[in-house]
Amino acid sequence: MTRIAATLLATLACAPALADDYPSRPIRAITATSAGGTSDIFMRLIGDRVLKDWGQPIIVENRPGGNMMIGGRACADAPNDGYTICILPIETLSYAPFLYKNVPYDPQKDFVPITNPFFNTQVLVASAALEVKSLDELAAASKAKPRTLSYTVPSASLALFLDRWKAKTGADLVRVPFRGGAEAVNGVLSGATPVAMFGLANWIALLRGGQVRGLAIDSAARSPLFPDIPTLTELGYAPNPTRIYFGIVAPAGTPAPIVHKLRDEIAAIGSDPEFRRRRLIEMGLDPVFNTPQEFAAYLEQDRANAGRVVRESGLQTQ
Repeated sequence: MTRIAATLLATLACAPALADDYPSRPIRAITATSAGGTSDIFMRLIGDRVLKDWGQPIIVENRPGGNMMIGGRACADAPNDGYTICILPIETLSYAPFLYKNVPYDPQKDFVPITNPFFNTQVLVASAALEVKSLDELAAASKAKPRTLSYTVPSASLALFLDRWKAKTGADLVRVPFRGGAEAVNGVLSGATPVAMFGLANWIALLRGGQVRGLAIDSAARSPLFPDIPTLTELGYAPNPTRIYFGIVAPAGTPAPIVHKLRDEIAAIGSDPEFRRRRLIEMGLDPVFNTPQEFAAYLEQDRANAGRVVRESGLQTQ
């Protein structure tokens, strides 16, 4: 028997025991966003339950910056022993290679998918002071006052979608940089940047209070929280090719039994009715929790869509 064959047999023989013994120490979870963001909060909630179930904590490590590529590189460079997992956004996992020339990791080769826990429903809102109640009214208002209305979005995919919407309708809005959820919310309320499109959770109280109006959401169906807000598909606009998500992955080479054990634990937490209602649905998140194989297939399609959207937009890599 060759040395390689012997090593492979030994690895396969040890795999079940490896998963049974895992975890024997704390698990690190790398995020590509700052503390307090959606992925950060979600992983801390998952970590609380993992500590109860497995007796080991998940320690969140925030690695923001670099157009969300710093977290991607940290994940790719981490040991693949199962004690580092990562929750990375669509920009890191799909869009980066099509937008930037120097991406310090390969999203197809450097990560192994675990699960996509949820889609983060995005809502297009306008300050109530604008007195617009639909996308058509927003387009008309912007054309009546050219280059005076501004908007902000947090991601390349949403920016590209709104660029296509502006081209289709002739809307004349100016995009300003997104500097975080709190600042963007303040910009809408003050009128400095009266239009924005990002996570529904940021707007729940303000939508209910009437300070902002929801014009459209990007989900497949209307949100149970705001059933009066139409979807982009209903309105006849091509929806964003890829919805916003934070995928849970691990460094390439992480043992498959550990990957599946992690996915099964995270999915079990996500299927708990109370957790699902309070921590996901009521926060504007659509639960998914697909398998590693399903998530891998989704990522392949998502990356193809990302490349097509960027090409169609005419954007040049930076």
